[in-house]
Amino acid sequence: MDQKIIITIDGLSSCGKSTLARQLARKLGYLYIDSGAMYRAITLYFLRNNIDWNEPEKVKEALKSINLEFKVNDYNLHSEIYLNGENVEYIIRDIVVAEKVSEVAAIKEVRSFAVAAQQNMGRHKGIVMDGRDIGTTVFPDAKVKIFMTADETVRVERRFTEMFEKNPNISLDEVKANIAMRDYIDSNREISPLRKAEDAIVLDNTELSEKQQLDFALNLVKQQLEPA
Repeated sequence: MDQKIIITIDGLSSCGKSTLARQLARKLGYLYIDSGAMYRAITLYFLRNNIDWNEPEKVKEALKSINLEFKVNDYNLHSEIYLNGENVEYIIRDIVVAEKVSEVAAIKEVRSFAVAAQQNMGRHKGIVMDGRDIGTTVFPDAKVKIFMTADETVRVERRFTEMFEKNPNISLDEVKANIAMRDYIDSNREISPLRKAEDAIVLDNTELSEKQQLDFALNLVKQQLEPA
């Protein structure tokens, strides 16, 4: 597989997009870019610096001070996000950031900033990127587009398990409410709302194992890279 392509994975919250994207990238020798982590890092910066994101001019000014990059962790081989040189991969998973990220991600200036950065990261191809608008807005010409979905109950359980490890005080109801809120905001925002690209392949992983969904995605890539 010498030919490098761009692979996009979109879908609702807690569908396992990042898990699949990370495994797929590792299998192909591609760079994994977590677009959601970028919006979370921007949200973290705004929270830390008391930026009022309802004021466009303050948002524009704040974005000038933000530098985002991904580096591979030599220990676990995961692609992790850095905010102005600081590894914030785990800090951005906090519920405080999770509760505000969809609000921040809906801001026109923030999306323009993030999309430009994402497109720059993909200029050499050979990337797997997951998010909400990657196959529709960021890389509409991507060769492989996957739209992930899963039963709501399964999504809530997955996110609860993930967040409980970092915050044992979190409740199932809090997680359920957070996912419902994010789904609504992501699907109804004016700028780049979450929607399935016309040429995206739907992957419902409610009852699939990680291996099964990885095999499904690898098969899609193989079909694209094989000579016609």
